[in-house]
Amino acid sequence: MPHKVFIFGEMLWDCLPSGSKAGGAPLNVALNLHQLGLNSNFISAIGNDLDGEKLVEYIKSYGISDKFIQRKDAYQTSKVLVDNSDPENIKYTILPNVAWDHISITDELIQASQNCDAFIFGTLGVRSNESLKTLLALLPKQKLRIFDANLRSPFYDFEVIETLLGYTEILKINEEELEIFADYFNTEATVESLCEFLDHNFPIEIICITLGSKGAMIYQNGQITPHPGYKIKVKDSIGAGDAFLSGFVKTYLDGKNPEEILDFACKIGAFVATQEGGTPKYQVSDINQIH
Repeated sequence: MPHKVFIFGEMLWDCLPSGSKAGGAPLNVALNLHQLGLNSNFISAIGNDLDGEKLVEYIKSYGISDKFIQRKDAYQTSKVLVDNSDPENIKYTILPNVAWDHISITDELIQASQNCDAFIFGTLGVRSNESLKTLLALLPKQKLRIFDANLRSPFYDFEVIETLLGYTEILKINEEELEIFADYFNTEATVESLCEFLDHNFPIEIICITLGSKGAMIYQNGQITPHPGYKIKVKDSIGAGDAFLSGFVKTYLDGKNPEEILDFACKIGAFVATQEGGTPKYQVSDINQIH
C-alpha cells in the first residue's frame, strides 16, 4: 500500500508574463507526491468560477481527486502575480481574501485525514482565522506533522508560527527563513544555534534547511548531515523547494537514511528547476538523469 499523505493549504493560478500556471506550494507538493507514487490528498478551496473549474481539471489531469477541495460561492479562486525577471529570485504579489482563506472544518475531513502517514502544512494557507482554526482542529489528530515554513511577507505571524511549531515533528525552512526565525527567537543566525533552540523548545525531531544552489542539510539529534546539491542550468526556480520537500517526504516515509533522503530531495528539486513552472509532469527515471 502506498503511503497516505494529506496536504493542507493554498491552490492558485501563478500569473506569469508567459501565461497562467497552476501553483501554490501545497498544491505543488501534492502533485509531486502523487507522481512519486504516494496516495496524495489535497485540502484546499476554490471559488465557484471558471478559474476554479480549470484548477480542478488541472489536478485531475495528474490523477488526484478533488474530494477535499471545497467550493466557496462568496470568494474567488486565488491568483498570484509573478515577476520572474530574475529566475533565481522570483517575486510574488498574493491577492487577499480568496477561497482558500476560508477552508472549513468537516467531520469527513477529520475522519479521512486522521489515519494518514504524514500531514503537511505551511503558513500562507492559514493567514486567515477561518483556515487557521480548521488546521488547528486537524493537527492534534495526526501522527507525523510536517511544517513547511514557506514565509510570504506580510502573510505570516510568529504567534501563529509558535503554535504550529508546537505540533511539528519535521520542519523545513530555507536560508532566508532561518535568518527570520533566528531574529524572532533571538538566537544567532546559524544552523547550529537556531536548530538547537528549536530542538530544545519544541517537539521537533528533524529540521531540514534548504540552501538553494548550495544544496541542503538535515539537523537531527544534534547532528548535521549536509548535501552540496546538483549543478544545473536553472530555467526557473518556481516549485523547486516544493519538489525538494516532496522528495524528502517520500524517502523519509520509505525509511531511508539522511544521506539518501537529501540526495533524492536535492535531485528532484534540481530537476524541477530545469523545467518551466512548478509542477512539470515526469517519471522517476527523469529525476535520476540529474547527476
